Amino acid sequence: MRTLTNLSAAPYSTFRFDVKLTSITEFNSVAELQAFNMALSPVILGEGSNTIFMQDITAPVYRYIADAKTINKLDDQHVLLHVEAGHNWHQLVSWTVEQQLWGIENLALIPGSVGAAPVQNIGAYGVELADSCVYVDFYDWQSREVKRITAGRCQFGYRDSVFKHALAGKGIIVAVGLCLSKQPSRQLSYKGLDHLPVDASLDTIYQQVIAVRSSKLPDPAILANCGSFFKNPIITTDHYASLRLIFPTIPGFIVDDQFVKVPAAWLIEQQGFKGKNIGDVGCYKLQPLVLVNHGSGTAEQLTALVSKLQQQVYAVYQIALEPEVRMLAADGHTDD
Repeated sequence: MRTLTNLSAAPYSTFRFDVKLTSITEFNSVAELQAFNMALSPVILGEGSNTIFMQDITAPVYRYIADAKTINKLDDQHVLLHVEAGHNWHQLVSWTVEQQLWGIENLALIPGSVGAAPVQNIGAYGVELADSCVYVDFYDWQSREVKRITAGRCQFGYRDSVFKHALAGKGIIVAVGLCLSKQPSRQLSYKGLDHLPVDASLDTIYQQVIAVRSSKLPDPAILANCGSFFKNPIITTDHYASLRLIFPTIPGFIVDDQFVKVPAAWLIEQQGFKGKNIGDVGCYKLQPLVLVNHGSGTAEQLTALVSKLQQQVYAVYQIALEPEVRMLAADGHTDD
């Protein structure tokens, strides 16, 4: 365990606003968590790929950085992979591909830590973390013990989980259990993968996901960003039908018989925001759903751009854009 004080937030968020953090404490084991006198309202941080510090942060920041993994046989066709929360997600995906284990290859190149994956229920190309998650190990501040939360109790939804709601602020994720298959379980229906042969190899799918993501998403190490900034909105089928009458080309993906998911990137691009900036913060030139910091961006510029995007999209489509990125105020709470 170590605690750092009075430091820049820029290395701890891939959006890299240069505000100040009062302290960051990093833990390497559950024993270290148990021995530590926890603050009442800490900020829980992984690799900062989904968090933007909007102001100087006075709340303490905690990171669980243990990153070991163990593999156990479930049956002849499946294994259980137990991974500590500090492990890098993409590195884990790469390792599973090397081991010829199927299940999370479509989630390659998603930035962040394993511990952050269940919070967002990360997803891409027709696959979500929920599809392979067996359990999440959660260290409870009050009981000072690890509770194993089975996937069925994680309340996984679209970019959502119990860790954003009932368990928010109650503890920290220390490990995740994943069920992976030794046999192919391909998901190739999404654009970018749909041209692959039905018998595509695991490595082919993995490499194609990386190629597609790299072609339209900026590398946070080169251009500061937190990936997709807004959730793809889900609207009623009636709402979608009425929009189709006015905007015949509006894309939509059926969720069920009552709801349709509309790509937020399309809504934003249609309003002319692609490549546009407010100060040094803007919509990425190749993918307007990704907001970027060109180097000297400020929280005020980001707030202004987000507000402008939300207002314009709602005015035209009556669709509310909801950020999936955390924007944190000084006390560590979401900056609404």
